[in-house]
Amino acid sequence: MKIAVTSQNKTSITEHAGHCQKFWIYETKDGEIIEKKLVELSADQSFHHCSSNEPHPLDDVQVLISGGMGPGLMRRLERKGIEGVITKETDLDQAVKAYLDGSLVREESECHGGDHGNHKGQNRGQHRGQHRHQHRHHCTSGHQV
Repeated sequence: MKIAVTSQNKTSITEHAGHCQKFWIYETKDGEIIEKKLVELSADQSFHHCSSNEPHPLDDVQVLISGGMGPGLMRRLERKGIEGVITKETDLDQAVKAYLDGSLVREESECHGGDHGNHKGQNRGQHRGQHRHQHRHHCTSGHQV
């Protein structure tokens, strides 16, 4: 099984899977990690910027673990047969081991859905690289996250 983990800083699990360009790919067998390699995508290959109808470099993974992703990306992954997993765990290896043994604590998808209306064009530079700050998004249902 191949497991991709978002890691924009190359050292820990990071948020905003749709904008992430750096992923650790874990090859596992019989519940054990057998290989780990870094895959770096161009900005155009990030999930946020590429078409869901086109092939993607991560199409061959079975699982994508991230610190955060919106429901649109979760649906996109599901359509491709990839399980999207959100966690607050930041240790790369620990998250993969916990996923494999069934103990990884999972979080709900962000109410993000690809609508960047709240911050489109504002602080755009902050949307590059690692995100550890909190956004307050207004969902169409009216509640804030």
